[in-house]
Amino acid sequence: MSQIPITPNHMNVYWHDYVDRQKDLPVTQAGLHEKSAFIGRAGLMLLSCGTGAWRVRSAMNTLAAALSVTCTANIGLLSIDYTCFDGKESVSHSLSLSSTGVNTSKLDRLERFIKDFAENGKNLSIEELHLRMDEIEKIRGHYTPLMQGLASAMACCAFCFLLGGGIVEMICTFLGAGAGNYLRAKLNQRKYTLFLCITASVALACLVYAAAMQLCEWLFAIPAAHEAGYICSMLFIIPGFPFITSGIDLAKQDMRSGMERLIYAVMIIVVATVTAWAMALLLNLQPEEFPSFVVPPVALFFLRLIASFCGVFGFSIMFNSPVRLAATAAFIGMIANTLRLEMVDLADCPPAMAAFLGSLTAGLLASLLQKPLGFPRISITVPSIVIMVPGLYLYRAVYNLGEMYLGDSASWLASALLIVLALPLGLIFARIITDRSFRHCS
Repeated sequence: MSQIPITPNHMNVYWHDYVDRQKDLPVTQAGLHEKSAFIGRAGLMLLSCGTGAWRVRSAMNTLAAALSVTCTANIGLLSIDYTCFDGKESVSHSLSLSSTGVNTSKLDRLERFIKDFAENGKNLSIEELHLRMDEIEKIRGHYTPLMQGLASAMACCAFCFLLGGGIVEMICTFLGAGAGNYLRAKLNQRKYTLFLCITASVALACLVYAAAMQLCEWLFAIPAAHEAGYICSMLFIIPGFPFITSGIDLAKQDMRSGMERLIYAVMIIVVATVTAWAMALLLNLQPEEFPSFVVPPVALFFLRLIASFCGVFGFSIMFNSPVRLAATAAFIGMIANTLRLEMVDLADCPPAMAAFLGSLTAGLLASLLQKPLGFPRISITVPSIVIMVPGLYLYRAVYNLGEMYLGDSASWLASALLIVLALPLGLIFARIITDRSFRHCS
C-alpha cells in the first residue's frame, strides 16, 4: 500500500521568485521588495541556528544599513515579523520556521557572510546572494547519528563523574546516553515531532542504563546502589542553549523571544523528566545518592579538568560544532567548570554563586579568544557552560513531585532555579564588561 504524502504545515518560501525581474542587477540597485526578502531570509536562517533575538536583529540591521534600508523587527523563537523602509515605500513580512535547533557550524558561516557583506557582497546581484545563501542553508550536520550518539555518551559520562558517579555509573551512562541520543538523531532526521523525539530517546536511555546495570549485577555481583546514575544517561536532552539564550534576550528586553525560549526549554525539561520518572517507576529505579568513593584532592582536580573538557567537547559536537570550535569551547569550559566545582568544595561557595562566577569566567575567556579565532561568541560561550545546567536537580524536583514529597521537590527546584538564573547572568555581565555595543540599550 502506497504511503499518503504528508503536506507540510509550513509552506516553503521560494526565495528566487523574488529576483526574477532584477536577478542581474547589483543588490544595491534592486527594489525594496528584493532587498527586504534577502534581509528576512538571512534573519530566518540565523534564527534556525538557535541564536537569540538580539543577534538576529543585529545581523538584519547590518545588512539593512549596507543596503540603505531601515529595518524594524519583532523576533520570537520560530518567527520574525519585520518591516523595511527606504524613504519612498515600506514592505512588511512575516516569516516562520517549522522547528528550531542548534547548528553552530551554520551559525559561524552566516556570521562571517554578514560580517563581510558590506565589503564583498554589495556588488553581487540578488540572485548571486541567494545562491550563496542556498549553499549555507544546505549545511546540515557534520556528524552522523552514530557520531552524535558517541558525543552524547562521552558528554554524559563526563557529566556523571562530575556529579559524583563512579566507574560503574559512568559505563552504564555511556551506553544509555549513546543509545538515547542516537535514536533522537535518527528521529530528527525523519523530522518527527518534538515530544516523540524526547520521549522515545529518554525512555531508551533509561532502559539501556537499567539493562546494563542488571547485566553488571548478574556478572560481577555489583550492588543495586549504582542504579542512581540512570539520571545521567538522559542529561543529553537538557536544553542548555535555549535556557541560556532566553536569559540573554530577557536582559536585552527582547521579551517575546526570551519568554518563548524559556517556555520552550521548560517544556522540554517537563516532558523529559516526566518520561524519566515514568521509566523509573516501570524499572523500579531510585534516584538515590551516588555511592561515595575517595579521590585525593590533587587527583580530583585534574580528573575534573579532563572530565569538563570531554563533557563540553561532547556537547559542542551535539550542537554540530566543527572540531576546532568544539575544542575551543571545551578549553574554556574545562577552566570555568573546574573553577566552579573547586569553589564549592574548597571555599564552601553556594552553588548558585559558584555557577555565576564560572559562567562569568567562561564569558570573559570567550571574549579574549573570540577575535583571534573568529568564531561567533555564542557558539563558544553557551556550549562551555551547558555542563553547568543542573539537570540532576531538575529531575529530582520532578521525581519527588511525582512521589508527592513536596518539601524535597521544592528544595531541589529552588536550588535548580537559582543556578539556572545564575548561568545567563554570568554571561550577560561578561558581555557588559567586554562589549560596548551590548552595554548600551541602543
